[in-house]
Amino acid sequence: MTTVIGAGDRSDARRNRARVLAAAAEAFAERGLDVPLGDIARRAGVGAGTVYRHFPSKNALVEAVMTQQLAELVVSGERRMARSAPTDAFFGFLLDVIGTSNSRVTVCDVMSADASWPRPLLTATVARLHQLLTALLGAAQRAGGVRPDLDPDDVVAITVGCAAMLTARHDRAAGLALVRLTLDGLRPSGPTVTESRSLRDSRNPHPAPACEDCGAALTVHATGRPARYCGATCRQRARRRRLAP
Repeated sequence: MTTVIGAGDRSDARRNRARVLAAAAEAFAERGLDVPLGDIARRAGVGAGTVYRHFPSKNALVEAVMTQQLAELVVSGERRMARSAPTDAFFGFLLDVIGTSNSRVTVCDVMSADASWPRPLLTATVARLHQLLTALLGAAQRAGGVRPDLDPDDVVAITVGCAAMLTARHDRAAGLALVRLTLDGLRPSGPTVTESRSLRDSRNPHPAPACEDCGAALTVHATGRPARYCGATCRQRARRRRLAP
């Protein structure tokens, strides 16, 4: 006799798979990847056989959990790109990635230690995520909201650093404040290392002298005592301030 699988059966299978993935994500975040599949099945409210039908091995389940988490970030980023201004979309996406990073720490650690990763399904999702980041960065740079000298690899490195910083802080609010401060460095209006005062001075060790009172540029003479003020008015004003009680 042939068994016909109906729409209801397929819906039940999709629901069970989603419950297993949710339970596995919670269990991995709380207990690490050593948690038995039987415990995950009980948490999901399904039998162990249901887990094995969808995920024949622990690695298959780990890959599915990570793939789903990254796919959710892709959807979030695409939604931001469609609904928000380019700069807001870019920084909002980075905060989404950083803010949810703690749930992926255990899985990421295992993948980093295992040479068999990444696997095809996960690789495809990572590629989608990278394409989205590139698009968000390019749009924000064209809008003038992000420094033009950054590339996607720079942003990935900064994002990973911010995620580590957030994880290290016990006070999440304080950690997020530091993350926002760090991300502000990606904006063109913020101070940058390449334009810091010390580096400007090193490129120009003899900056043009300026009036000590009004700041106007002074004429440099080859001989004589260097001028401190641009004229008598500034000199007298500075003298009155020095003599004032």
